[in-house]
Amino acid sequence: MRRFLVIATALLSAATVAGPATAEPGPLFDPGSHVDYQLGGTRDRLPDDVGIVVRDRKASPLTGRYNICYVNGFQTQPDERRFWRRHHWRLVLKEDGRPVVDEVWGEWLLDTRTPAKRRALARIVGGWTDRCAADGFDAVEYDNLDSFTRSHRLIRRRQALTYARLLVRRAHAAGLPVGQKNLAEWDGTTIGFDFAVAEECGQWRECRLYAASYGDQVLAIEYRRRAFRHTCSRYGDRWPVVLRDLGLTPGGVHRYC
Repeated sequence: MRRFLVIATALLSAATVAGPATAEPGPLFDPGSHVDYQLGGTRDRLPDDVGIVVRDRKASPLTGRYNICYVNGFQTQPDERRFWRRHHWRLVLKEDGRPVVDEVWGEWLLDTRTPAKRRALARIVGGWTDRCAADGFDAVEYDNLDSFTRSHRLIRRRQALTYARLLVRRAHAAGLPVGQKNLAEWDGTTIGFDFAVAEECGQWRECRLYAASYGDQVLAIEYRRRAFRHTCSRYGDRWPVVLRDLGLTPGGVHRYC
């Protein structure tokens, strides 16, 4: 009887992390449409040929467009430090008792080093993903897949990718296709990612890597005009490519190939 209860408990725990396994991810975006990347604030008035909109998970989807929900799956948002400190402090990566910080964005890294922590994080982020689906988003992207490269060698690559697999399963269980963000040299389709969000792939000459993994299911966002022209000239006939200002402000730069 004890063995049966242990097995049943383990199965229940796995189901809780992965979510219900009955749903199938919905359709992907039309690569012949343009994309608007709206993480710094929403803008509803868009050209008719902008059919894809990416917004933060706390924003509402835009009616009549293909909406992708942005979720910071591997780091904390700067304005959510109180949430993590008060409720999930053990899940924040620390070195000598202090949070490990992504210095560029001021975000704490999440600790994906143990199975227990990965499961706990997948429950939290999975709940956000379920909310994306309930709010009417069509897909989800998880940012900072490459955070392990900024972890001072505390997190190993395999640990981050094992956690990513949990997030992909949870998104699919919610009925959402899921996008890979960052780590261009790795083919995320091997664990179920459906598309890629290629941020500055023209700037860093990484577009060919995303193309090799995802074909035409890539959204490209550039912040420098020269890189935008480079990406447009090589991939503008295959991908939605947008030039944005770094702050992604509603009234900022919006140019399409």
